[in-house]
Amino acid sequence: MRENARVADVFKAGRGDYQELVDEISALLGAPATLENRDFELIAFAAYDSEGDFDEASLDPVRTRSILTRRSTAAVRKWFEGFGIARATGPVRIPPTPEAGVYRGRICLPVRHRGVVLGYVWLLADEPGPSEAQLSAAMEIAARIGDLLAEEAQAGAEVTRELRAVLTAERGWPQDMAVAELRTALGARGEGLHTVVCVAPWPSADPDDAPSARTIPAATALCTVPWGATGQSLALLVRLRSADVLTPALTAATRLLREAGHQGAGSAAGATGPDRGSAAGVAGARHGLAELGAAWQEASSAARAALAEPRFGPVAQWSAIGPYRLLTSLPPQAAHDPAVSALLAPAHRELARTAEVFLDCAGQAGRTAAELGVHRQTLYYRLSRVEQLTGLDLDDGEDRLLLHMALKGARL
Repeated sequence: MRENARVADVFKAGRGDYQELVDEISALLGAPATLENRDFELIAFAAYDSEGDFDEASLDPVRTRSILTRRSTAAVRKWFEGFGIARATGPVRIPPTPEAGVYRGRICLPVRHRGVVLGYVWLLADEPGPSEAQLSAAMEIAARIGDLLAEEAQAGAEVTRELRAVLTAERGWPQDMAVAELRTALGARGEGLHTVVCVAPWPSADPDDAPSARTIPAATALCTVPWGATGQSLALLVRLRSADVLTPALTAATRLLREAGHQGAGSAAGATGPDRGSAAGVAGARHGLAELGAAWQEASSAARAALAEPRFGPVAQWSAIGPYRLLTSLPPQAAHDPAVSALLAPAHRELARTAEVFLDCAGQAGRTAAELGVHRQTLYYRLSRVEQLTGLDLDDGEDRLLLHMALKGARL
């Protein structure tokens, strides 16, 4: 518990310290500065007073985009890494390259901790730029940033572990104990209104492949959680101002889906991002962390519903998935009712779709035929085949209910 309290203190102090240190470097070198982590995600920036003296033609689109979107593109990252910044132990000068969107020269200060690069301080600096003595002093400040990044990374890993423990614990006292540990680790950040986002499938179980919660507005913590037999999902705890306004969670979910698509496209197993149906679910709002386990069930159920029904996605809210709120709470084997098993065989896929559309249309033949684009006589023939295969009577309400639930459940 004492260690978790220290974690909370680290998060409380971190962001303000970064800004102060970047401001200090900017003032020391007389140049605008930005701090990014090693994944080129923006942490802090300082606009030096003289920055406004440059005319519009000298504005740097790469820097502007980094500040506005809080991250650089993969192409920009690759271009800068080509100058050896990931291996450098001292300042790296990068010349202006207008064709790459770099209109002004830069100096990159690698931010390291015990030899490991954790980020970069970027300075807009035209020739001749700062003196060697100034750069040496700036590198000392960069080392302090490295210490802070390392400490926060360790604290973030501990919060990630505690969040995963809550979401994977059995209900009852094991989950209650895990919630208590997470509450202590987060401190004041765990209070107030929250919701949970689930993104599934997530293409990697490696924590280093997950985005940093620090770079996602309103994010409190995130972790990967097992999904199905072999897959992974991503869980994100998001702060809210109002229980009726889930915009911060919806925005974060959309961003994480893009991230899943980028990572999945480069995986050996092929894309697991939006092209193959990754989706996100958002739970209802809750105060504090006591109901975090229930919120996770809502978020993951909403993601499952979005994967099963494209009309819900790619980001589905628990409150909007209708009957899937019930269906997702049933065990997977519930969909395998013996009466419907023959209809779910691949050879009868068209008959199963016909039956589902018919039931979705409340048994109205005209609407169903129009939806399927078939003649009514074709529809009646297919429905008779459904009855033969299942032994169910489509004029009976309970038989219809069983068939409808089984067909929807099979999608999950």
